[in-house]
Amino acid sequence: MASVRLAGVEKVYPNGHVAARGLDMEIADGEFMVLVGPSGCGKSTALRMIAGLETPTAGRVFIGGRDVTRLPPQDRDIAMVFQSYALYPHMTVRENLAFGLRMRGVARPVIAERVKAVAQALGLEGVLDRKPSQLSGGQRQRVALGRAMVRDPQVFLFDEPLSNLDAKLRVETRAELARLHRRLRATIVYVTHDQEEALTLGGRVAVMRDGLVEQVGPPMEVYRRPASIFVAGFVGSPAMNFLPGEVRDGSWSGPAGLILPLPAGGSGGGRAARATLGVRPHDVAIVAPGAGDGDARVDVIEPRGSELLVHLRLGPEGSGEEVRVIAPPDAPVRVESAVGLRWDRERLHWFDPESGRRLD
Repeated sequence: MASVRLAGVEKVYPNGHVAARGLDMEIADGEFMVLVGPSGCGKSTALRMIAGLETPTAGRVFIGGRDVTRLPPQDRDIAMVFQSYALYPHMTVRENLAFGLRMRGVARPVIAERVKAVAQALGLEGVLDRKPSQLSGGQRQRVALGRAMVRDPQVFLFDEPLSNLDAKLRVETRAELARLHRRLRATIVYVTHDQEEALTLGGRVAVMRDGLVEQVGPPMEVYRRPASIFVAGFVGSPAMNFLPGEVRDGSWSGPAGLILPLPAGGSGGGRAARATLGVRPHDVAIVAPGAGDGDARVDVIEPRGSELLVHLRLGPEGSGEEVRVIAPPDAPVRVESAVGLRWDRERLHWFDPESGRRLD
């Protein structure tokens, strides 16, 4: 396996669209790196530049310490798994797995040995003589993955490989990918728009927006200490609540009379005249009216099986900002009822409303 490095990589298309801006990224040998972000953020463009399917306008791409910026894909020793399985329908699973090796003139005994090893690793031994039309979606995805594995490349590149699967298969295949990475210690660069996929799969996660990397770090670090309002709102489900406010005398004053103390020493929002408070729905508790940090009225209740997602409006009359709260399934709440809200002081996030960057 090999490391991957992007050094000042940019991509500007002839129509003027900037898909990537000065990307600097180090992906270690054997690391599972996930590029995540909304559509159009540049994550697939970055992957395609690593693969050699797009040529950077500026900057350089290194694989295993070798400058591959101008090399064609076939000379980069990478394997790519796409959103579509791209299997040959007239070939069996065995033939699909072996095809790339046959095209490279690999000896038949070696092909047979590699196909057998990959089929065992992916649980495909029982379907080697079937054609793609006879397979489930999960099996077809494993064949597409196996076709990349038999080549034993330096780097695996995944472009939203699970988006065509139903919810149950996505969960199962995610687990298979995690086990596979643990077994192979392969270098993987994985693109997805699904933040749940990013958090569960990545050793590190790079959150992208408008061609830039907003934050890179271990999944739980990105979740617990988002570097910007964008990252905070994109990573985590349900999305983080944001409330505008002002800093006065060491406290933060928000809508509907909500007042909260700033972190010790006045760090956090204390460096700005205005500060946006961010709090995740899991970090707000519903209590009796008057018993918390402020009151609200229940607007909508969404049962989610093991929990309730409660939409509230701040203020005793329910005329203020909306806040979403996760509550136990048996919480005594009903639509239009008055409740109190208690904020977890240890899990509040403060952002500069102008730059969007984290303050504390």
